[in-house]
Amino acid sequence: MTLAEIADVVGGTAHGDAVVTGPAFVDSREVVPGGLFLAVAGERADGHDYAAQAVAAGAAAVLGSRAPGVPCVVVPDPVTALGRLARHVRDRLPGLTVIALTGSQGKTGTKDYLAQVLAASGETVATQGNLNNEIGVPLTVLRATATTRHLVVEMGARGLGHIGYLCDVARPTIAAVLNVGTAHLSEFGSREAIARAKGEILEGLPGDGVAVLNADDDLVRAMAERTGARRRTFGVASGSDLSWSDLDLDDLGRPEVTFTHARAGGVDRARVRLRQSGAHQVPNAAAAAALALAAGVGFDDVAAALRGAGSLSRWRMEMTELADGTVVVNDAYNANPASMAAALDTATGIAARRGGRTVAVLGEMKELGSESPTAHREVGAVAARSGVDRLLVVGEPAAGMVDGARSVTDWPGTAVPVADRGEALAWLRENVAAGDVVLVKASRGAALEVVAEALVNPEGPHA
Repeated sequence: MTLAEIADVVGGTAHGDAVVTGPAFVDSREVVPGGLFLAVAGERADGHDYAAQAVAAGAAAVLGSRAPGVPCVVVPDPVTALGRLARHVRDRLPGLTVIALTGSQGKTGTKDYLAQVLAASGETVATQGNLNNEIGVPLTVLRATATTRHLVVEMGARGLGHIGYLCDVARPTIAAVLNVGTAHLSEFGSREAIARAKGEILEGLPGDGVAVLNADDDLVRAMAERTGARRRTFGVASGSDLSWSDLDLDDLGRPEVTFTHARAGGVDRARVRLRQSGAHQVPNAAAAAALALAAGVGFDDVAAALRGAGSLSRWRMEMTELADGTVVVNDAYNANPASMAAALDTATGIAARRGGRTVAVLGEMKELGSESPTAHREVGAVAARSGVDRLLVVGEPAAGMVDGARSVTDWPGTAVPVADRGEALAWLRENVAAGDVVLVKASRGAALEVVAEALVNPEGPHA
């Protein structure tokens, strides 16, 4: 699109001449040749200060709130303009199937599975990392082209109306709600409020669309009445359209299950071994399967793709076995009480099957609001009850985990608080033995991936 065309779509003013031939982007350190650089004035940095640098590195032009001296479109609000541009491009791609998903946990894992399943049947564009907000969703949409068959969009919310807005931009025809948990309680206040926000993803579906719902979550099941689209379910609850049974875990915690698809006229079954560790991967894979089936992919093709699917995102149950048999599980990208419990269960299970100890390195779970002290204490107790041998708690905000673990009176393990990542790494180097399973997990802000990477690569930059 020319700058004049973009300006007409977003209601801005074009300065200079340029043709944008690549996607939009927001990080001047990762310039897209021919792309449109989104300049946003944030709390810590102003993107306009990097606009000339982005164009010099190959960007075609800039979308911002002031003219930075290079080809640009100036608008009052660049983020709103980006959404308008993405909606315009989406509307120009009538053959595109847009699949949206949201949930309190499992969004990225499900998205990664789904992207790989769909890619086997046609060109697929999916959310990168966790670009699931009012900037990330339009950026994802703007990566789609005339040859893209499937667009997979992960959607998050910090309040009511957020997902509704994202659906106005992306216009999904298939959408899923994975679950309603306790992540982001600080913004919403209750699970019921979270459900109201998550359910917005269903309300904009067309009548010939498909809503995919978790039959095992009471608040998700109740969302069926919020859409007139066809409804499909996944879960172990009776009557689920896509279900699973006969779970088995290998020595690295990788699950094998039988997926069953109930369809008009018959039932399909397939035994599938997943490549990622943790029983909690099964609902993610099942949700992806249900979404792919709704998009028209055959059941046998879905099963085959799931068998070969790996992780597309860093620091999510990223497992490394060291030369001495120590297993480092880097799950440091994000954390909430439910995902903590799932990761602990996976790590202790691996250790039990391999005959080693479990060392859990846990940090703060953010965005829990007034529930934070109680939640951290409860996670500590969960760690002890799960059979962790050593619990290393990093940082003052997570210190309640120590008290929680010690409150389990029959726990034979040890809970140790440390102030920061440096102390954590020093303790681990003195106390981890060959054959141990070391789980590293916290919310993103704690940056505990630094600890995991230093264990895996002692000579690397993080050591």
